[in-house]
Amino acid sequence: MTFSPFKSFTAAALLLGAASFAPLGIAADDSDARSRFTAKHVFDLEFADDPQISPDGQRVVYVRRSMDTQKDEIHDDLWTLDIRSGQHRPLIAGGAPANRPRWSPDGSRVLYNTKTQSGQNDLRIYFLDSDKSISLGRFTAKPNDAAWSADGSQISFRMFTPSEAPRFADAPPRPAGAKWNPPVRVFDDVTFRSDGAGYLAEGANQIYTLPAAGGTPRQVTFGEVDYTAPVWRDKTSLLVTGNQAEDRDFDPIESEIYALNLETLATTPLTTRDGPDHSPRLSPDGRKIAFLGYDDKVLSYQATHLYVMDTGGGNVRHISKNHDRSISSFKWRGDSRALITQVENKGAVELRSFALSGGKPQVITSGLGGTSFGRPYAGASFSLSQSARPSFAYTTGDANSPADITVKTFSGEPKRMTALNDDLLPFLDMATVKEITIPSKFDGKDIQAWVAYPPDFKADGSFPMILEIHGGPYTMYGPFFSAEIQRYAAEGYVTAYVNPRGSTGYSEDFSLLIDKNYPGEDYDDLETITDYLIQQNHVDAERLFVTGGSGGGVLTSWIVGKTDRYAAAATIKPVINWLSMALTADIGPFVKRHWIRENPWENPEAYWERSPLSLVGNVTTPTLVMVGEEDHRTPTWEAEQYYGALKLKGVDTALVRVPNSPHYIAKRPSRLIAKTDNIMGWFKKYDPKE
Repeated sequence: MTFSPFKSFTAAALLLGAASFAPLGIAADDSDARSRFTAKHVFDLEFADDPQISPDGQRVVYVRRSMDTQKDEIHDDLWTLDIRSGQHRPLIAGGAPANRPRWSPDGSRVLYNTKTQSGQNDLRIYFLDSDKSISLGRFTAKPNDAAWSADGSQISFRMFTPSEAPRFADAPPRPAGAKWNPPVRVFDDVTFRSDGAGYLAEGANQIYTLPAAGGTPRQVTFGEVDYTAPVWRDKTSLLVTGNQAEDRDFDPIESEIYALNLETLATTPLTTRDGPDHSPRLSPDGRKIAFLGYDDKVLSYQATHLYVMDTGGGNVRHISKNHDRSISSFKWRGDSRALITQVENKGAVELRSFALSGGKPQVITSGLGGTSFGRPYAGASFSLSQSARPSFAYTTGDANSPADITVKTFSGEPKRMTALNDDLLPFLDMATVKEITIPSKFDGKDIQAWVAYPPDFKADGSFPMILEIHGGPYTMYGPFFSAEIQRYAAEGYVTAYVNPRGSTGYSEDFSLLIDKNYPGEDYDDLETITDYLIQQNHVDAERLFVTGGSGGGVLTSWIVGKTDRYAAAATIKPVINWLSMALTADIGPFVKRHWIRENPWENPEAYWERSPLSLVGNVTTPTLVMVGEEDHRTPTWEAEQYYGALKLKGVDTALVRVPNSPHYIAKRPSRLIAKTDNIMGWFKKYDPKE
């Protein structure tokens, strides 16, 4: 669970709201400073995502993501790469956004999502031989997870389908021209709002099929169950994921894989255990189904494993049984004898091959990443050809460059195919990012971190430091590009970002060190990194600052309740009170069932003892509080509770509300800039050397 990727404006013009503080200034006549990564450079960035290699391994179509300055949004186009010649050209570009490309089985067509000029959802097919595309239909909701049938004649997809909302009364007729209040909205579901979507309409995600030559979509599932990820098992059936249990709202991670008969519309469960089973994929020879999941032990975190079963659901084999890393996605190798998986490992993202015959997984390549953009999370994606000599296409990036497209064969060397930011970033004086691994002062466990040093860094003990804490908490930072980290370093801060215990990519045991213990000794892990940088004379002990978002906001608030060593703090979209969060957030049922594992009305102390609000009486550190006004993951009232408590305590504080923003503040470029520059402005205000 993650609290679960620009050309002309000045930074000042992009700051949101009245609570805008000037960041550390760089003089306009300083030639060295002008070459640093400034706020306006955020609008110049591009990155690649979702590379799809053709079945014959000759071409790649991918999503090229750039910043639209006028609309203040990330814009998606589709571009193609010829692997042999390196030719790089647009496929769908310059108009409405286009994304999620998927090759037809014969490689002659590309299916993709887009919108019409009027904003309607559109599902289209591009024909490579004619350079033309056709629309399969205009939809009132977005058609998601579109997939080809094996013969290329049919498309399946899921789409939200409204149903009748509950009501207890009917309003009388409204007189013509009368301006009445909008009618009441009645909710009776456990989860009635969702981050990024707001208050939910009544309905469910249903599965549809559609002829690839065009026609009328056919709805093939009905009722209140949400179904996802439809893939074709054969000409007359689909594999879908859902949860048909009566108590599904109270067990939000539970799911099964069903066979959906397209003639009778009956669903047959192929998995039945307690736990999430999902992402079914039919083998190329049509004999096996691979899928992801685990046996639910009702813990706050469990690694996701890889399984294979017969097409009828029997003979389930645990392929990754002795593997201690979570598997995020996978593809079948063309000969159906192995599965290629994407895995996090100690700050890196790797591709690993699991043979059906058994044995240890083989590392195919590493260095995937680069799609996170805002903070240095391990975002990446890949695809695999079905040719005789299989080849991969995947996103790669590093600490100083967002994602590009790289291709390789099993035995060949990686070949970088794009250089989307080579017109910009090589000409800027970027931060130098170095990896460190330090034993935790709590128990000696190795804690991995990265430190971004300003271009003019000297180990003279004079530099201010920002400790930046990741969310999740079950997620991972790594040596990936981060516009936020680069902004901090460009403005003169030594910036440390850390994978404390609880982070993914190390082992399930390492992650579970914070099970029912969060925040806990992850605090000591973070403080270990701060201690180290002081000891190395890399930072000034009087100029320490701390910030983090979501789960990082939790830890930021916890830290200032434990120590006054930081000159100032900025807690971003935090959870302050686990009791109110469990009762009102869109993931409240998960928090109650898997994290705290207590009913809040029966054992409120279990919630309170891990709530940063319980430590507010200790806080003296000036603390900025920031939250999106449409955040339903860590709702706005969490941040406002902390702001109110700090005010009543007499601690210097300010509340920054980000208009129109859900939990993901940095989704719009201007919001990312507003976030980082307000944080730095707050820190400057309390910097003893300023």
